Amino acid sequence: MRLVGHRRQAFVLAAATGFIGITFGVFADTSGFSLYQASALSVLTFTGASQFAVVSVVAGGGSTAAAVGSGLLLAARNSLYGPVMAPMLGAGKGRRLVAAQFLIDETTAMATAQDTPEHGRDAFWFTGIWLFVFWNTGTVLGVLLGGVLDDPGAWGLDAAFPAAFVALLVPHLRTRPGRVTALVGAAIAVVAVPTTAAGLPMLLAAAAVGPGLWVAARSTRVGGEGGADL
Repeated sequence: MRLVGHRRQAFVLAAATGFIGITFGVFADTSGFSLYQASALSVLTFTGASQFAVVSVVAGGGSTAAAVGSGLLLAARNSLYGPVMAPMLGAGKGRRLVAAQFLIDETTAMATAQDTPEHGRDAFWFTGIWLFVFWNTGTVLGVLLGGVLDDPGAWGLDAAFPAAFVALLVPHLRTRPGRVTALVGAAIAVVAVPTTAAGLPMLLAAAAVGPGLWVAARSTRVGGEGGADL
């Protein structure tokens, strides 16, 4: 019963993500990406935040280096999931290489929420495969849909990228390090947007992670000595 339950949840999550894939496809099409280019991003990158970042930077006139840098910066967080998932997957090098393609927020969250390693492993693969199918199908449908919409912005699709970032940011604002990082990053962006090329503000704002980590480390030390309210 537990196995059926998490598979049902994974399928619903994957289907819902497919609609975001449609939004990405429309965004990519209206930004000048071909069906082949948009699909290549979805197949090879397969992490929504990075894909939206790449397309956004290119649409804003940014350089290829800035677009790739922004995408890599956002995808770097996925590398932190490796040590968590490796013991659970317990597979050989070949299988782990395939698993790396599916190592994203959603698959890690579904896997770690299970009560046994076996269910966690099943949740990881089931979620990853269906996400891959729905996301790439959504991308293709979005590109085709973008070609027939006169003004995708009238549907609010141009707000998908900033809305996705807000959704990622809000949970972190509950902690002091998160608030510090957000405020410093916002300050950097306010200064950088009117003074630097498209794509660079995002890269420069990443420097805000430093103060956030410093606050987190300091809070941990204080908490170890006498307790701290994060």
